Amino acid sequence: MTTTSPKQRESKPWRRPTARRVRAIRERLREMYGVPVNRPNRRPIDELVLTILSQHTNDRNSGRAFAALKERFPEWDEVRDAPVAEVEDAIRPGGLAQQRAPRIQTILRELGEEPNLDWTETAPLEESRAYLLSLPGVGRKTAACVLLFSWGLPDIPVDVHIHRVGGRLGLFPEKASLERAHDEMLALVPSADVYEFHLNLIQHGRTICRPKPRCGECELRRMCPWYRDLDHRESVVPD
Repeated sequence: MTTTSPKQRESKPWRRPTARRVRAIRERLREMYGVPVNRPNRRPIDELVLTILSQHTNDRNSGRAFAALKERFPEWDEVRDAPVAEVEDAIRPGGLAQQRAPRIQTILRELGEEPNLDWTETAPLEESRAYLLSLPGVGRKTAACVLLFSWGLPDIPVDVHIHRVGGRLGLFPEKASLERAHDEMLALVPSADVYEFHLNLIQHGRTICRPKPRCGECELRRMCPWYRDLDHRESVVPD
């Protein structure tokens, strides 16, 4: 097995990959990780709050915090109207409770007397995305999670793994902003493939294309600009 350091020769200017190249990456990821099936949960507020709780923490802790919140406050208007200290206490397992509790309550107040986001299923996608982005503390990843996981709508959340892997594969410039990365992924990935790309790129980033990548084990390396640009004489070392 080999590992590689990120030392690279000067890279060529980025060019948007062709549809054929995107399909080739999709097919190789399928061979490695299969074809995940999206089963939308149809609970957009749940997805919104869970995604907020998942920021800068792991899935286990955010899941515990969300379960504790719902156990104490079964309805979202109860969360909205509760003393903030009680909401903080409920979500403490997820960390950053003092920042997240008032943010969640502020968002729920923005959603009206009877908090509801069901309309985002059938509204124009751009309208739903713009509304979600108007909520306090909601960025592109959070909005995309709500639309993709609640309704199966074609938006693709770019997290830290997708940002790293997508940059290395040349799906967008390696140092692109998260905003640019979201835009490029939406432009490149067919609507029917967004969930598959999202899950498989994350899986690849967690297992192979880590911050210190395991390029020797990667079945994508022959189509990876980042790998091709490596100075192998200096940066490929035995593990």
